[in-house]
Amino acid sequence: MRVAAVFTAYHPDERLAAAVEAALRSCASVIVVDNTPAGADGSDPVSSAPALAGPQVTVIAHGRNVGLGAALNIAVRELPADIEAVLFLDQDSELPPEIVPGLVADLDDTAVGIAAPSPWDPKHQRYYCSDARRTDGVSDEEAVITSGMLVRREVLAKVTFNEDMFLDWVDVAFCLDVRRAGWRIVIDWRLRLPHEIGACEVHTKFGRTVHYSHYPAWRLYWIGRNVSILHRGHFASRPRALASSLVFLGERLTNTLLFEPRRRTHVPALLRGFRDGFRERVDPRYLPAGAEHPAVRR
Repeated sequence: MRVAAVFTAYHPDERLAAAVEAALRSCASVIVVDNTPAGADGSDPVSSAPALAGPQVTVIAHGRNVGLGAALNIAVRELPADIEAVLFLDQDSELPPEIVPGLVADLDDTAVGIAAPSPWDPKHQRYYCSDARRTDGVSDEEAVITSGMLVRREVLAKVTFNEDMFLDWVDVAFCLDVRRAGWRIVIDWRLRLPHEIGACEVHTKFGRTVHYSHYPAWRLYWIGRNVSILHRGHFASRPRALASSLVFLGERLTNTLLFEPRRRTHVPALLRGFRDGFRERVDPRYLPAGAEHPAVRR
């Protein structure tokens, strides 16, 4: 099976070069979509991504931040004709050599549309997924994170990434659409992919340990907004899923109140995003500098 690796980059550092080099050991080619925007004065983006272009590496440096979903769709449109599956990776995901052969073997089952390794946070020495779900082999899942998922080419011909969601929950929405189209999604727990959870710190309160990611306010807006979109698009007929979404939002809100020093800006951002998701709106104040969204006219 010929596999292409796809990276999305945003102000990448030296880790992207190492990640691309590692991917080329297992993949036939690499596509990098650089979402680093041009400067406010119109100057060229400052990014290390263009220097990585070569015979097996295509770099699409368009000088815009169009969001994760749009960048992934751009990469899919640029796939070589002979590619049979696509491995999606974050810009800091350095690929262990056993991942691609293991995931390709999982796709031997033609009912499997997406196979993924178990994401491992090396900084905090823990699995990204709940230990309660972990097995000694392969398990069926409702969704997996973007980094590390190997997707059949025919899946990508029928299912695209949601560009309205911009960043958070794009992977979950994509996976739910893939399951709705009839394919299985699996995690291979025998394969472990190092994946650091950004800006995550450990806090202890009332005897409870919490891993909390200190995101900027604009990121909390999209977390809240896209939870609403997931409910509207996928969970409206599933009361238990709605309850799960509300529990997630409640936990995020509680942890923001307890552990976020900038709670005066961050709590309103989270709640406003949740509201705007139900209203099918986008507040342009919560787009990061230089970013574009299809619902916002500049």
